[in-house]
Amino acid sequence: MNVLVINCGSSSLKYQLINSESEAVLAKGLCERIGIDGRLTYQKAGCDKEVTEAAMPTHKEAIQMVLDALVNDKTGAIGDLSEVNAVGHRVVHGGEKFASSVVINEDVLKAIEECNDLAPLHNPANLIGIHACMELMPGVPMVAVFDTAFHQTMPAKAYLYGLPYEYYEKYGVRRYGFHGTSHSFVSKHAAEFMGLDLNHSKIIVAHLGNGASISAVLDGQCVDTSMGLTPLEGLVMGTRSGDIDPAIMEFIAKKENLDIAGVMNVLNKKSGVQGISGGLSSDFRDLEEAMENGNQMAANAMEVFCYRVAKYIGSYVAAMNGVDAIAFTAGIGENAGIVREKVLGYLGYLGITLDAEANKGRGEDMMISTPDSKVKVAVIPTNEELAICRETVALV
Repeated sequence: MNVLVINCGSSSLKYQLINSESEAVLAKGLCERIGIDGRLTYQKAGCDKEVTEAAMPTHKEAIQMVLDALVNDKTGAIGDLSEVNAVGHRVVHGGEKFASSVVINEDVLKAIEECNDLAPLHNPANLIGIHACMELMPGVPMVAVFDTAFHQTMPAKAYLYGLPYEYYEKYGVRRYGFHGTSHSFVSKHAAEFMGLDLNHSKIIVAHLGNGASISAVLDGQCVDTSMGLTPLEGLVMGTRSGDIDPAIMEFIAKKENLDIAGVMNVLNKKSGVQGISGGLSSDFRDLEEAMENGNQMAANAMEVFCYRVAKYIGSYVAAMNGVDAIAFTAGIGENAGIVREKVLGYLGYLGITLDAEANKGRGEDMMISTPDSKVKVAVIPTNEELAICRETVALV
């Protein structure tokens, strides 16, 4: 069957059409500047990208343009829309309502909407995309795949905060975690790639990108993860601060005359490695180049990032009372050998030995630990779209 995977943001929309039998991507692309002026990027497998500038007042027009491109006489990936058998939607937050992917119906839509307070920038946009697809493709089954679902197996000791319990009861304030679709996909594929029995394994997944998170996966189930109520908690990231002393918010607010929104803007958009590097960049390629040219602030940003990753990995070794394998994934994890080397340099006590030559590789499944390493370490490229496709097929 053919599955259309939709990842809807507030002013953008990513899509892929995947044949579930071969798992080949038939076409993919991006709609940008929805509600402004509109741009569609479309690429059929084996063909060059096509860019079309056209008005997209709402997501409905954007999705209509995607569907028109898919059945275009010259470069369409399919002959007719009836060949789209199902649609898989990425939904950022499922709260405690969803511990797995679900077929979308009116009750599901209502429950997703009830989670809007937990992800006010993402869930409303996800819902807009779902409603647009339902209107344009009536009768086609739709599935919601949640970023938070994989982490719903965390025990209370991992997800409760040291706050009055009434805030959890009344408002759902707890650790939820994100990047769950990636953590689920990578942990499963890592076990297969490294010859482990997923149901009897201890795997740590380091999803390191502009947004970064780590998960502890025990016997195939998540038992802890670094992001929290929001994606701001945990690791130092591209522009996000990660864990800080909460009192810093009040301190900075008074010094800089900022309100809560102003402080949150600093923590989300002006911090992380970009902030530590003096505003140089949130891109690790820029940081690495600046380091080589003697930029100490870039070096500081790199060291802080890697140190925090290593500390989280160490804490998850303790949480699982051991570790069989570590998997690096996402943009930085898959491509930045220097980051992997620095992180693993802190973990020698685990008996990890790095294969320096293998670690030069990028963006493909590869072992980067030596054969005699006591813990297996690999690079496993994530594929959230394929994961969403698989979840969709399993349900419909």
